[in-house]
Amino acid sequence: MTAPHPRHRRALVVPAGMAMATALAFLPNTAATAAPADGRPAAATADAGSLSYVVNVRGGHGAPAHVKQAIAKAGGTIVTSYDRIGVIVVHSSNADFAKTVRKVPGVESAGATRNAPLPSAATTDMGAPKVLSASEAAEAQAEAVEGQDPLQGLQWDLPAIKADRAHEKSLGSAKVTVAVIDTGVDDTHPDLAPNFDRDASVNCVSGKPDTSDGAWRPGAGESPHGTHVAGEIAAAKNGVGMTGVAPGVKVSGIKVSNPDGYFYTEAVVCGFMWAAEHGVDVTNNSYYTDPWYFNCKDDPDQKALLEAVTRATRYAERKGAVNVAAAGNENYDLAADEITDPVSPNDGTPSDRVIDPTECLDMPTQLPGVVTVAATGAKGLKSSFSNYGRGVVDIAAPGGDSTAYQRPAPPATSGLILGTLPGGKWGYMAGTSMASPHVAGVAALIKSTHPYAPPAMVKALLYAEADATACTDPYDINGDGKVDAVCEGPKNRNGFYGWGTADALDAVTR
Repeated sequence: MTAPHPRHRRALVVPAGMAMATALAFLPNTAATAAPADGRPAAATADAGSLSYVVNVRGGHGAPAHVKQAIAKAGGTIVTSYDRIGVIVVHSSNADFAKTVRKVPGVESAGATRNAPLPSAATTDMGAPKVLSASEAAEAQAEAVEGQDPLQGLQWDLPAIKADRAHEKSLGSAKVTVAVIDTGVDDTHPDLAPNFDRDASVNCVSGKPDTSDGAWRPGAGESPHGTHVAGEIAAAKNGVGMTGVAPGVKVSGIKVSNPDGYFYTEAVVCGFMWAAEHGVDVTNNSYYTDPWYFNCKDDPDQKALLEAVTRATRYAERKGAVNVAAAGNENYDLAADEITDPVSPNDGTPSDRVIDPTECLDMPTQLPGVVTVAATGAKGLKSSFSNYGRGVVDIAAPGGDSTAYQRPAPPATSGLILGTLPGGKWGYMAGTSMASPHVAGVAALIKSTHPYAPPAMVKALLYAEADATACTDPYDINGDGKVDAVCEGPKNRNGFYGWGTADALDAVTR
């Protein structure tokens, strides 16, 4: 995607949708709605012109008193401090705040997390799903095989990773929780309510946890993205709607996207820290951290953002979480010598900047220890939009693709991925956003099978159990005679599929 103001970057604009019946159908050209969060504002209020900052100090002992004094003297107000990793979230209207604080002894880095004053001023929309008629929904239910949920026949992605066969062995353990760090999750959905972990759910939009009841839900008019992702992971096998990859595990919602769809650093740090402290086993991250698609180490602001999120992801892993992230939807080769980034900063004035993807990182996707997931379509080929890159992509999973490029076998009718939507609905979306939760679900099944396995072992099993998938060469996904991407590497470790395609059956049997 190259739109100047993407809402959440990992899902493509919703190209199609469905509802269980006419009462659940979307209307064309309307934004998705969710169970309201009691009208509560999702972001902290701030004085006009204030920006948000992260100030990084040595972790483990709290912010030194002289640093706190320097922050106040520079016109900053501390919102919260994550002492264990040494990240302080600050609001300030002083344009020179970061420059001033960087000179303070004990401050390792500091930077603005955004370019637009609080709150963000984005106005772009998600797009609208396509209505599925009542007769089409009824047909899908009529064709359901005994023992399947009514809409499972439309989920070509489950057999693609052998999840349907895995479910005959295990649905996963209710002692395992996957946190959806995203736009919020509607836990009132009938496919999500049975498996929802309220204790591990929170609103982190302001950079500080909001534990109010329902704060983790998307508000009216906000993106359905997180709810869709949650259903892909853990929609219950309960005779209603669809089935998740790991329908017996728990899922939580950690809301980090503000009402305009931005995922800012302070919210993302809060999300990982919350997951770390609340027993989460797997986090799913289908976004990039705004406003920079790639964060460059030689820029003082971007360096600080990189440091803050890296500390948070590493802390979450040390506390037992496997962090899974989507590779992105721009058909970029993340192992290339250079990439042109035309969208950053997406909350300011973007320009075409040429970056080195080894020095300018997409986060959390390219951070150390994070499982990076590419997308495949219904024919098992790299999705037309999926980013790739040898040594960057770790594993592949279904993320959908245009039905014109990769058409599924009947009874499935769409090449996109079915998921839950707010308000008791179901719909199709596509993107590496949809691939990542498949891998998160498989990781949850591995953790269910090996409950004492640390993150390093879960990741090792995830890769070892993946089905090696050879390079697609030549890759001409639209059949126009031109190569659309070049895959490099052997069958068991290449740029399109990493170690291979995720395997849910092996996850519960090996």
